[in-house]
Amino acid sequence: MAFAMSVGAFAQANLSSDMMTLTKMRSGVKSHRISSYDRSGNNRDHLKDIKPGEKAVLADIKGAGVINHIWATIAPGPADLCRNDIIIRMYWDGNEYPSVESPIGPFFGQGWNEAYNYASFPLSAGPNDGTGLSCYFAMPFEKGARIEIENQTDRNIDCFYYYVDYVSMEKLPEDMGRFHAWYNHELTEALPEGETEWGVLGPQTENTTGKDNYVFADIKGKGHFVGINYYVQNPSPMWYGEGDDMWFIDGEDTPSIIGTGTEDFFNTSWCPKQPFCHPYFGYPRVNNNIGWLGRTHVYRFFIDDPVYFDKSLKATIEHGHNNCLTLDIATVAYWYQSEACALPAAPSKEERAIKPLIDTVEIMKWRHEWRKNHGNGAKLWGNE
Repeated sequence: MAFAMSVGAFAQANLSSDMMTLTKMRSGVKSHRISSYDRSGNNRDHLKDIKPGEKAVLADIKGAGVINHIWATIAPGPADLCRNDIIIRMYWDGNEYPSVESPIGPFFGQGWNEAYNYASFPLSAGPNDGTGLSCYFAMPFEKGARIEIENQTDRNIDCFYYYVDYVSMEKLPEDMGRFHAWYNHELTEALPEGETEWGVLGPQTENTTGKDNYVFADIKGKGHFVGINYYVQNPSPMWYGEGDDMWFIDGEDTPSIIGTGTEDFFNTSWCPKQPFCHPYFGYPRVNNNIGWLGRTHVYRFFIDDPVYFDKSLKATIEHGHNNCLTLDIATVAYWYQSEACALPAAPSKEERAIKPLIDTVEIMKWRHEWRKNHGNGAKLWGNE
């Protein structure tokens, strides 16, 4: 009984650290909010009519502090206004280059200009079909912070509502890193011998170097990696997730962290197709078409297990085993660095264009070509 009580006391003292932190009194810290409220006192609480090509500054903060909450919602909806073409950027400490740059939908966990509910520890979308976008990543700054959006769509943003909540202080603690987020996108290439996944079209080959892996983070400097939103659109019914994650830390030629499959990297198993949301990982959007044809959104946040690096981090994942599949992959990576740094080049509007869904019409066309290549017999079944 004494042992059980001591274990319970230990668990309560150590596993409730966030709640215990809330009890601590602070000095020299003041809360602030910048929002889109109507300065006239009326109810038009939004930025309005942001034209194509225009930028809007959401926050321009002086001094030192920490942003601890961002919320936004946008009109019109995704059917009329593409969330993949509204770019959010964040600048720390007076830098002219952003340390956060991403389409706003993927940043908050809404890929392909779709809207769906989900909830994780630092990010959420919803309720009401994913229209309320929230972020709880802590974002420290010593010499100011600026957040802006850019309208790269072809129409006005009619309404943009937002909060930026933060605390100010005279000086940041010296060990506080700077928040970074980077969006990447690639239409990956199959092997010359074809999409040989699961040995269906030929023998599977080896990948020990990660040479052609999809890159979701390419970081120079000291820091720790804390999360990823991973969006994949699969143009075939074949399982897309045999790809292993490979992490090259501090300039390694051979990765020191290697995984066993895409779904394993995201703490799941056996080619899942069920929506699932955990504070640290989940599948909020799954491809419930034929096989694994279609779009999937997976996330993982490294809250208790960050990936640390002193000089650099190149984080990659295969697209199918040994990079054998053509997939449409987009990611947003999140990390902290010892200082605010510039990001790799962002994909252009053309490079991040959303691929159309493959559906039954395309499959019937494939079958038609297969039938012609097999003599066009009237009773061809499909596995001859």
